[in-house]
Amino acid sequence: MMRRLYSGILLATLFNVTSAHAETLDRIVAIVEDDVILESQLQNEAATILQRIKASNTLVPPDYILHKQILEKMVIEKLQRQLAEKSGIDMTDDMLNNAAADIAQRNNMTPLQFREELKKQGIDYQSFLDNLRNEIVINQLRGREIGSRIKVTDREIEHFLETEGGVSENVKYRLGHILVAVAEGASAEVIQKAGSKAENIVKSLREGGDFSQLAMGQSDSGEALTGGDLGWRSRDEIPTLFVDELGNMKQGSIVGPIRSPSGFHIIKMLDIKGGPGKHIVTKTQVRHILIKTNELIDDDEAKKRLLALKARIADGDDFAALARAHSDDKGSAINGGSLDWVTPGALVPEFEKTMNELAVNEISAPVQSQFGWHLIQVLGRKQQDNSDEFKKEQIKETLRKRKIEEETELWLRRLRDEAYVEIFTERL
Repeated sequence: MMRRLYSGILLATLFNVTSAHAETLDRIVAIVEDDVILESQLQNEAATILQRIKASNTLVPPDYILHKQILEKMVIEKLQRQLAEKSGIDMTDDMLNNAAADIAQRNNMTPLQFREELKKQGIDYQSFLDNLRNEIVINQLRGREIGSRIKVTDREIEHFLETEGGVSENVKYRLGHILVAVAEGASAEVIQKAGSKAENIVKSLREGGDFSQLAMGQSDSGEALTGGDLGWRSRDEIPTLFVDELGNMKQGSIVGPIRSPSGFHIIKMLDIKGGPGKHIVTKTQVRHILIKTNELIDDDEAKKRLLALKARIADGDDFAALARAHSDDKGSAINGGSLDWVTPGALVPEFEKTMNELAVNEISAPVQSQFGWHLIQVLGRKQQDNSDEFKKEQIKETLRKRKIEEETELWLRRLRDEAYVEIFTERL
């Protein structure tokens, strides 16, 4: 009742003004908990996504379907941002700018060149940063809400080895995915209706229907606006629900509907590439000193302390002794700051990026991550062929990713079902 009262007050505030002035105000297309999505925001997002669809040479769906899918995507994102804010998850401007610089570097551009390239493509740089911040914060939220609860047992690893024989990253599959969602606790009638809808979609596909178009118009999954394309994935990165179907699929094969707690799934094998081969990993021996920020130590003070420690090391002081005395990472401080030998992906991106750029024995400038400010030193590097230990770690990460993807789908559906959302369809 209170939310509906809020809705009425909000609308009255925005629209019950003089008619001449009302024409210039933005219109609300959705209320999401205690926030709103405006028509201008929807139009801006639609313009960006429309440009992406056209660039991929995909037939653009009708406006009412496109806007419906985009609005649903915006609702889900807003709910996650609201939850992140309540949970105290955010990122500093320095961390955001570092993330943007990293993207530019991966595209072989300087930050300035990257900004110019975005401008050529009609993308406002501030909008790009806002979207990047949104993506990073949501990923951190999902890590806290879902990733921290996912566990993989030794027995699951053994079962994987027995049934699937280990990881095969050099074989890649490109799957298309359509989901007809079913809410938790749905009635038998609702489930039957969703199942019939999924059967009709499969029938349309087998009769030559365009998968991308049907995904955009009919799918409830997060990939709907990309035509249901899950991208290139190894067998180990594909959701468990679909893995058993791979052996019977070739390019163009369609499978489904496949029932899961989140609804009915339809998959299509869009393409397959690659073959077996060795996996070589570079391990890095690294140590660090961490200074955390708090009410008494801000970012500038943390950097100042680390620079002072770096100067002492340059003058001959022992890194390990200083780490034991000053590092706020008590787990590694007792070992002189040592994190031992680490594999790619084991550390947070900001730390790992700097670590990878250091020469052996070189000490970094102060580097910020979500944990605080670090002084990093690389002690050694080595390449290692695919060992049993490495294989098990890869399998563990594979199983973890599968579980996270499956749990994320359920979590997002639950978040949406339990939220107060009011959509004004007549304004789409």
